[in-house]
Amino acid sequence: MKHFLRMFVQVCLYFYCKCLWRCLKFVVRKLTGQCELQRICYNTKPGAARTMKIEASLKGSKSKRLQTSVNVHPDAIEKTIDDIMELKRINPDRNPQLGVSLQACLLQIVGYRNLIAEVEKLRREPYDSENPQHEEMLLKLWKCLKPNSPLKARISKQWCEIGFQGDDPKTDFRGMGLLGLYNLVYFAEWDTEIAQQVLTDSLHPKYREVTKKELSQLSKAEWEKKKFDKAIGYSFAIVGINITDLAYNLLVSGALKTHFYNVAPEAPTLTHFQQTFCYLMHEFHKFWIDEDPLDIMEFNRVREKFYRRILRQLQNPEMALCPHFAASESLINM
Repeated sequence: MKHFLRMFVQVCLYFYCKCLWRCLKFVVRKLTGQCELQRICYNTKPGAARTMKIEASLKGSKSKRLQTSVNVHPDAIEKTIDDIMELKRINPDRNPQLGVSLQACLLQIVGYRNLIAEVEKLRREPYDSENPQHEEMLLKLWKCLKPNSPLKARISKQWCEIGFQGDDPKTDFRGMGLLGLYNLVYFAEWDTEIAQQVLTDSLHPKYREVTKKELSQLSKAEWEKKKFDKAIGYSFAIVGINITDLAYNLLVSGALKTHFYNVAPEAPTLTHFQQTFCYLMHEFHKFWIDEDPLDIMEFNRVREKFYRRILRQLQNPEMALCPHFAASESLINM
């Protein structure tokens, strides 16, 4: 009985708040002479804050035409803008900037949805050793990371040198499919110097520098133990596939909207996603060193802590993940 009453009260509150909110919107429109879309575009600067408000407004509209406007084909966006202006009785000649602002927002919203579909397609496509293109990409990964060490054979223990688990990397791509390979190759090809340095550090890990404050807090026994402890490395390629999974989850959950809506003036693309992967790989590497784990068994703990940190950063509507390496210079300058 209590459960039923609680649900009844919640339903009543929901409809009460919904009706109250619509009444409030009606009053504000009468007072300002502007609909909610106009107020958002005129009072919120371009970027994630504006686009996410526009997206929420369209999805929460009582009009089916407005609700479905976030799911149109990119080629239909201009007509969709005209439909919105007509439905809202907005004169486009008197409000020329509104159409431009709405178009930019819809390009980002629709582009994000299409990016998820493109990424998902790559994730679902398994690595095929009989496919020449797949094999070519895998060999390119080796050449970019180990340019001075020729691969002696396609099936070789040498693959362990760049962080694969066995003598044939194809088995390691099962979780993320081709998406994992695409990201690793992009990192190795476009941020070669950083990728090679991260690989070297993963094989020959170094401690982060201990600050004077931390040093003063260590007991003599802890310091003696610290001197003889060995820093823990990780498998570069396997971690790259794992960070691909992390980036994928951020994308599908919508968390990356903040970043993409702030850095992509129009539709975010696969390149934006790959550049974000490069940033996450670089940042995770630094985070791993700072965390100074006792052994590789702590990987999941460190990864989860890193994931939570990125999520917190992306909760800021003005947040743009700002990499400090070549692959993302174009992002920073956009």
